[in-house]
Amino acid sequence: MYDVQKIRADFPILSREVNGKPLVYLDNGASAQKPKVVIDAITKGYAEEYANVHRGLHYLSNLATEKYESVRGTIAKFLNAASEDEIVLNSGTTEGINMVAYGWAMPRLQAGDEIILSVMEHHANIVPWHFLRERQGVVLKWVDVAADGSLDPQAVLDAITPKTKLIAITQCSNVLGTMVDVKAITTGAHAVGVPVLVDGSQGSVHAPVDVQDINCDFYAITGHKLYGPSGSGAIFVKKDRMAEMRPFIGGGDMIKEVSKDTVIYNDPPMKFEAGTPGIVQTIGLGVALDYLMEVGMDNIAAHENALRDYAAAKFKGLNWLNIQGHAAGKAAIFSMTLQGAAHAHDISTILDKRGVAVRAGHHCAGPLMDHLGVSATCRASFGMYNTTQDVDTLVDALELAHDLLA
Repeated sequence: MYDVQKIRADFPILSREVNGKPLVYLDNGASAQKPKVVIDAITKGYAEEYANVHRGLHYLSNLATEKYESVRGTIAKFLNAASEDEIVLNSGTTEGINMVAYGWAMPRLQAGDEIILSVMEHHANIVPWHFLRERQGVVLKWVDVAADGSLDPQAVLDAITPKTKLIAITQCSNVLGTMVDVKAITTGAHAVGVPVLVDGSQGSVHAPVDVQDINCDFYAITGHKLYGPSGSGAIFVKKDRMAEMRPFIGGGDMIKEVSKDTVIYNDPPMKFEAGTPGIVQTIGLGVALDYLMEVGMDNIAAHENALRDYAAAKFKGLNWLNIQGHAAGKAAIFSMTLQGAAHAHDISTILDKRGVAVRAGHHCAGPLMDHLGVSATCRASFGMYNTTQDVDTLVDALELAHDLLA
């Protein structure tokens, strides 16, 4: 049985007050809170076990290296990758997508070649492709979402032409909560020889991930959304795609030999990991993923889906509340506006006075905001430790905001 109160006890920050009210943290879509086991691992890493990795022969360096490198296997298990050699450690999804843009796409895409994106992509899965548009004449093709915020996989596949070289798609919208059938997209794309990159920054948080089943070529995750430290993350890259990639960043660790005239690169995945990494951050990510797998991603998904349904039912009673996105099977993410001229920032400020932490703005999703015809929304995003009481508190705070801003 899922014991949400036991889970909440694992997160120290949830016991604090904000503005004299118990904290209701609903900004998980931006960054999740950290369980004590992660905080303890970070503290121990710096206080008792810190040293640089890979190059030392002393005890602390060997210990740090062992703990750091073990995370590669933990991530492979979390994503069900066939091998830990398909996992490149990095600072998060943004770095992972840029690595693919610079290391895989830039050398092989030419003017007129196409990359297909959905209109609900996060800027991290837009801007790197704009670099290729600006610098190499690559064409970005956009696929719109349906009126309910869903994305039809066939609409993505129908956008493929002989010029299409990549599909870069989110698994879960950070604004609408829409869950995308990335497996169907990958299956159809591969049938005509088109690789697929999946932005799993949100998707990996809300449901189990199996990259072998999805069969995507690239799958990026971010540690700080997975209840781990900021500055941690990884990208899964199929071995055949990894063999096609050139290094993204040059420096130490990603080489075997360097002389005045030559450089011999390290074997993948080390070939794509230059310089001193986020050692303690990555170790903390491994602890966070172990924590999630112990609770069970299926169990977390069931809990969050129940919260989603409870919140949706409560919101229906607020006829002045506009919710963006009603796709079936969406994650527990709600972007909203109030009828009238109330700005999302004003709504968020009033909610904060009640201890309710939400996010207001465009959520790094400019094309989607344009598509929806809004400049900003107020977003409540639920996590593994949220409760129905959190929903009730949010609703009460929204009613106050409506009264004050009407």
